[in-house]
Amino acid sequence: MKRFFHVGLMITLLLAGFTALPSTAQADNGCAGIVLSESCKYGLPSWEYDALLPQILAHSPRSLPRVGVDGDELRRYSMYQLPRRDVTFYDAPNGNPTETTNPGYAFTGVKEQQEGWVRVDENKWLPADQLSGTRASAFSGVLLSGNPPFPLGWMANSVHAAEVPGGKMLRRLPALGKHTPLYIFKTVRVGDWDWHLVGDGLWVEQRNMGIFQPVEQKHGGRWIAVDLYEQVAVAYEGGTPVFATLISSGLAKTPTREGMFAVWAKLRTGSMSGFEGKPEQYNIPVVPYILYFDGSIGLHGTFWHNGFGYRHSRGCVNLSISDAKWLYNFAEVGTPVYVWRSR
Repeated sequence: MKRFFHVGLMITLLLAGFTALPSTAQADNGCAGIVLSESCKYGLPSWEYDALLPQILAHSPRSLPRVGVDGDELRRYSMYQLPRRDVTFYDAPNGNPTETTNPGYAFTGVKEQQEGWVRVDENKWLPADQLSGTRASAFSGVLLSGNPPFPLGWMANSVHAAEVPGGKMLRRLPALGKHTPLYIFKTVRVGDWDWHLVGDGLWVEQRNMGIFQPVEQKHGGRWIAVDLYEQVAVAYEGGTPVFATLISSGLAKTPTREGMFAVWAKLRTGSMSGFEGKPEQYNIPVVPYILYFDGSIGLHGTFWHNGFGYRHSRGCVNLSISDAKWLYNFAEVGTPVYVWRSR
């Protein structure tokens, strides 16, 4: 699936950020699978782990400033999902049927409620229990003033860490929460996957994380980079990253195109629909903070899922509403958008 990052402990790396990265270590150091012994600690030689530990204890990305979250705005954009099957609308509560249709992946607001019925449009009523409420995610990205001291990532889902790279999950400890920001202090390859040291004795396999990968400067002013492999978006001013977050790009059947684009339109809100009459049909009447950059493909706020860190869309770049608002205020028409794969 994903993820991959080269990390090591180098003094120059700590001083200059992570613009150059050493090769990923292999799990052949003689400490594989060993939690604690005289010569090994948590799968690494003791001398190496002892050198890392002060950095682990001294640095936490949770101290980074976060994009502000407006609870009232999240509630305003929390809509209702229609059933993904034939739906019959009525002209009044317990009234006459007027239309039966399969809306596909569709959402609606509620204009009126009455004795177990809801009105979603003019003369369009249906039983309230046919609607499923959605709740916009309170996730938001981080604000930066340059490269962080260590590679920065987020948990794409909630998992328990392991004590050694490739080891079993530590279920006796609390899970690392979904979308928690973490620094990566060491990376070790085990089989087909990288394992990242994200805390004292805490290793996470790469498929559970989205990681900010540096990219060569593409513009002298403001620009946006979208990494399809890591599912991470980064805003830059010249060569300086100023914002980073998790995103959800297009699914395999509806991928987001790679390339260099530019914002050609900004919409405070808009509607999105497509694939009428097909299994992929969707209809979202209110989509906030849209930055169109590749035809009908844009970066925009998303209230209908909280799966940031994994592909989820019909081609657009989904962000939390808070992150989309930040990017909307950051970008202008003409702002470059570089869509790439770090692997």
